Amino acid sequence: MNSATLYYIHDPMCSWCWGFNQTWNEVRTKIETQLNVQYVLGGLAPDTNQIMPVEMRHYIQDNWHKIEQEIPGTSFNYNFWKNCTPMRSTYPACRAVIAAKNQADKFELPMINVIQEAYYLQAKNPSKDEALIKLSISIGLDERRFIKDLNSDATRTKLDDDIKLYKSLGARGFPSLVLESNGTKKLITIDYNNPEFILKQIFA
Repeated sequence: MNSATLYYIHDPMCSWCWGFNQTWNEVRTKIETQLNVQYVLGGLAPDTNQIMPVEMRHYIQDNWHKIEQEIPGTSFNYNFWKNCTPMRSTYPACRAVIAAKNQADKFELPMINVIQEAYYLQAKNPSKDEALIKLSISIGLDERRFIKDLNSDATRTKLDDDIKLYKSLGARGFPSLVLESNGTKKLITIDYNNPEFILKQIFA
């Protein structure tokens, strides 16, 4: 299946993607030598400087509780809502992933992971560039180059291209998995607690 590609459509600040991590890691380790895995940034929420409305804060916190109930082992640090000024903007975090990959492919997944851990476990705010810069340093990226790339025209264009790809693949929200093989696309149904269910669809 080496000619096949599995697209993982995600957003580093998508809480369901955080919940999917353990199952996805099990799937990924079993398939990455057998087919191509490509991460696609869906861009959950565009840039804004506006503070998140109270109703949206409650909605997201309710979602966190739901995920904790439905996906055992997933946890969130609710101090985020006390310690940070939340903004409904995930594009900066998406651009950070692109800027990290610009330095080397090997930095893509570590950048995704460190953003998620900062947001969900450490109550930090990845909507802010200064937080993302600190995270980039923590995984060994070149700080100057990261700052240069983070909001560059090329990075913004790459995010736009990823969002267009996500829409063209017929995915429905985040996370989504789409298998492309021999010119056909197949949407993989996600079970957040059952990697074997996902693997059977991939290798059917």
